[in-house]
Amino acid sequence: MADAVVIPGGRFGPYAPLLMYAGDVAEQRGATIHRHSWSREFPPHDQPEIESWVAGEIGPVIDAAGAAPLLIGKSLGTNAASLAAEKSLPAVWLTPLLTFPWVADALSRATAPSLLVGGTADEVWDGNLARRLSPHVLEVEGANHGMYVPGPLTESVAVLGQVVAAIEDFLDAIGWPGWKRAARPAASQW
Repeated sequence: MADAVVIPGGRFGPYAPLLMYAGDVAEQRGATIHRHSWSREFPPHDQPEIESWVAGEIGPVIDAAGAAPLLIGKSLGTNAASLAAEKSLPAVWLTPLLTFPWVADALSRATAPSLLVGGTADEVWDGNLARRLSPHVLEVEGANHGMYVPGPLTESVAVLGQVVAAIEDFLDAIGWPGWKRAARPAASQW
């Protein structure tokens, strides 16, 4: 049995759409999902101390999960990249804080594969750095930190679909949790 730990960002919990669907991808593969909610007010997110605060919150969740869980984190939650590096855990990082040196450093120390997802209109995203850190990158033109793009809301919903497909492809590429997803049903089966 595989496990996945869902680590929220600072504004919304683990059931925000990006995190909910990312966790659902792992759950459809048979994983037990551990959705974390912050237990208390977090310190300033743009200071290095936030990394140890996140580790203090998430470390016990990782330890309670099965061996080598998949980490799925958004924004503030990407401060858990140091734990992923220490424990050699695969990860999906949604809107990682790439402009924060301690997050970029932790991602550079990763030995397990990670998917980095961000948008070109996000101030904390650096596409060039992302591509240097991982061969698994989804960069969405015009997407902001919430992965919204300009235009009708349906275009942002389509981005959510792109993110889900990228996560599925990433998990297939790394063989997590040891099997490939079934072929998608034909349109007539929907």
